[in-house]
Amino acid sequence: MSSMTGFYLHPASPLHDTGWGHPEHQGRLRALASTVGKDLLTLHGHVEQMSSGEATREDLLRVHSEAHIDAIRAVCERAETSERIESVDQDTKVSSASWEAALGSAGTAIAAARAVADGEIANAFVATRPPGHHATPDRAMGFCLFNNIAVAARWLQTTGRAERVLIIDWDVHHGNGTHDVFYDDGSVFFVSLHQAPHYPGTGGANETGTGSGQGATLNVPLPAGTSAASYRDVFRRTLDEVSERFTPDFVLMSAGFDCMAGDPLGGFLLEPSDIHWMTRQVIEISASPCDGRVVGLLEGGYDPKRLGLGAVALIRALAGLSGTEG
Repeated sequence: MSSMTGFYLHPASPLHDTGWGHPEHQGRLRALASTVGKDLLTLHGHVEQMSSGEATREDLLRVHSEAHIDAIRAVCERAETSERIESVDQDTKVSSASWEAALGSAGTAIAAARAVADGEIANAFVATRPPGHHATPDRAMGFCLFNNIAVAARWLQTTGRAERVLIIDWDVHHGNGTHDVFYDDGSVFFVSLHQAPHYPGTGGANETGTGSGQGATLNVPLPAGTSAASYRDVFRRTLDEVSERFTPDFVLMSAGFDCMAGDPLGGFLLEPSDIHWMTRQVIEISASPCDGRVVGLLEGGYDPKRLGLGAVALIRALAGLSGTEG
């Protein structure tokens, strides 16, 4: 089994254009790629850039309705024809490159999951854009078109590479889409630590799953202004609780860097060093049950410089390297 960490970035993702006045603008990935590039001396021999993938309609249909897929395709085609940015809703925008970016992000999440599951690499980070965790089976929202992490989880299960998947979401916003996809499914344990009250207004601690999924959803709402020390304490206790209740074959992380201090859309006070620590905690709990098979996917993070620093901290943690200050 390889000890290498994979880094994935689909070439269409930086071209997805929401407008420079939009929080989820093209500069996010430029900053991320630039910051990772500046760290190559440290990452060399530990992190390898990997080939991206493309999701098929079949991949998307494991999570989304046909009507939803067709609606996203139609608005992206409208953007191609008009050569303008078009609106899916008030917050969610697309351009002529968005369909390829959406298929590419979901497909590259699958590519990373495949490579880790098959032992080609130890773990991976995917710079998915557009993000995904707000996309429900039949609705795009919160800058998200398709639910990349849910598509990857269902692909792992369908191909027999994993039966039980743990999804850990630390974006400052509740991952309502992922929550909805797996709410009645006990084979996928979804845990979300998020700011509340905050967009999208979901994710109460009393929402724990239904039917065969009862108890397989763990929402941990936290107030704005939560300090790094308090967050670390809650994060560790949450992982301990998950480990007592669920034994995964594979772990996926919705890595939103908007949980860091100074993010324009968040109110937590974490630093890159906390992202590094959190990632190491996830690796620790995944070591025994699933040989450290972990893939992180980019969600939020709207201060481009901080996003880049957070991503480097996560990648370093995956690779077993020390973190950086800042």
